[in-house]
Amino acid sequence: MGEWRRLPLGDLLTRITYGFTNPMPTTAAGPIMVTAKDIRNGRIDYGSARFTSREAYDSLLTDKSRPRVGDVLLTKDGSIGRVAVCDRPDICINQSVALLQLNELADAQFLAYMLQAPDYQQRMAADADGSTIKHIYITRVDKMEVELPPRGEQEAIAEVLRSLDDKVTANQRAIQLAEELSRAHFQAAATGGVEVPLSSLARFVNGRAYTKDATGTGRVVVRIAELNSGIGASTVWNDIEVPDVNTVRPGDLLFAWSGSLTAARWYRPEAIVNQHIFKVIPNDRRPMWLVNQAVHATLDEFKAIAADKATTMGHIQRRHLDEPVRVPNEGDIKRLDELMNDLWETALALEIESLKLSATRDELLPLLMSGKVRVKDAEKTVEGVL
Repeated sequence: MGEWRRLPLGDLLTRITYGFTNPMPTTAAGPIMVTAKDIRNGRIDYGSARFTSREAYDSLLTDKSRPRVGDVLLTKDGSIGRVAVCDRPDICINQSVALLQLNELADAQFLAYMLQAPDYQQRMAADADGSTIKHIYITRVDKMEVELPPRGEQEAIAEVLRSLDDKVTANQRAIQLAEELSRAHFQAAATGGVEVPLSSLARFVNGRAYTKDATGTGRVVVRIAELNSGIGASTVWNDIEVPDVNTVRPGDLLFAWSGSLTAARWYRPEAIVNQHIFKVIPNDRRPMWLVNQAVHATLDEFKAIAADKATTMGHIQRRHLDEPVRVPNEGDIKRLDELMNDLWETALALEIESLKLSATRDELLPLLMSGKVRVKDAEKTVEGVL
């Protein structure tokens, strides 16, 4: 390994600033406005970002709000410390995002990974101010000391980590395609199908209040937060023994009946189902894919019902599960079963694989960034999971 240097982050930058503070018009298409909420998992989520007009982009913004391809973006307000590399032109950032433009000393992708390492995340969190909404000052980020290997080694480290992230991204695309195909086949067949009560297809078993007196070890207690966003710092763990109907395993279907009203396939290790979430158990050997599609077909209606309730958290009642849903007839269910089951199992396998890939990335990241693991050794580890 080459010699590593310790120096202020500012020595790697030609510029550090943040985006626009003035209101910008929102349009149906045009340059993309990236805010802190649009940066997650090391990338820009273009699906959640909004657009502004070309006129506003050209006339109201300066270069400090218009990152170039290869610039590093760092969230500075709210969910601080999220990082992404700008990978397309015609983007603008608001004041919740810092813009880091690099000199020749640093590779952009390496710097983005470095800032995601636990040591740097903890330092930024410790430097944050604010009681309600946390924020960090770019002057403090600029002075933060970093450990920097030679440029060639930076690029090699980034390539190892990027190979894992790229496979996760490819898996996500394949999962999305499998879901789109499944939905299209279901909807086409259901058009000439029959209406049945949703409750006739499956048992909807409510979870229980398992977060109380949690031990902090054992299995994850799945709340709506875990169903929507995965495992996080606020996740509750409990050693408690629970009935099988309140235990969720990879391939089971969960349905949050209050709050966000989300239905999702569970693909993480065995866990415990908390209150406000149904474990959906197919009846009479009904295929899981059929139950999943039927539940998703009702979500818009259920969300409308929940939105009408004058409570702090909208929800549906069990009687709403008796409402009819249109499904394929028995002949079409048999005809589609092999294909739909294959799509379901393929997506599940890819989700489980992505968990393993992400865990490997998270394990290697701090070791590579500290120089404790050589690139060649990391490459061997990556070969074992790709």
